[in-house]
Amino acid sequence: MKTIAYIVQLEIAGDTAMWTRPDTGDNPVSYPAPTYSAVKAIFESVLWGPAIEIIPLKAEICAPVQFHNYYTNYGGPLRKTTNIKHGDSYQLCATVLIDVCYRLYAEVVPYKIKGRLPQAAKNWDNATTSPGHAYQEIFARRLKRGQCFAVPCLGWREFTPSYFGEFRDDTHVMSDMETAVIPSMLRQVFSKGYQSEVAYLYDTDVEITGGVLAYGKGERPC
Repeated sequence: MKTIAYIVQLEIAGDTAMWTRPDTGDNPVSYPAPTYSAVKAIFESVLWGPAIEIIPLKAEICAPVQFHNYYTNYGGPLRKTTNIKHGDSYQLCATVLIDVCYRLYAEVVPYKIKGRLPQAAKNWDNATTSPGHAYQEIFARRLKRGQCFAVPCLGWREFTPSYFGEFRDDTHVMSDMETAVIPSMLRQVFSKGYQSEVAYLYDTDVEITGGVLAYGKGERPC
């Protein structure tokens, strides 16, 4: 029996965004568009449920790509031991994006690995004849009301959106944007699905054409 996929979509905009390229090290640089996992997390921040799987389809860039130098004092656990001991911060320099706007699309299908699900999710899945359809309907209602499971962010947690919700009439895709090719783009860190171990997955030669980044099918949890 063929699994029916249901489409969800939203628009998100903000003053600053950071889609970190792992290969840029201590002075991180952003990709020009959100990664597959970032889009997945944005949808899940509106409505999360382990009984379904969010599969990002594409991101439409709706504002000019503008890079900007960003400095902050980092006080987290990745500092040197001596810095932590003396309470010293680490000044972090990053290259971020400013004044961003995206339209994001994803499909929703039932999660296939039932054994990994918590009991509450199993109960919901067993009581729902079409989990994907149910998620789509609940997601649309929550998005319209501005409700969310967690505050959406544009990559880093401190970069909260100035807008997230349904598509706005005055938003337009940057269709005249020059084609760009990203040689290697992080897809997912936990690519084997819910409660899996770390398993980095990358896409190669990712194209942004006409302001649209389409995510390939890649690997699915198995």
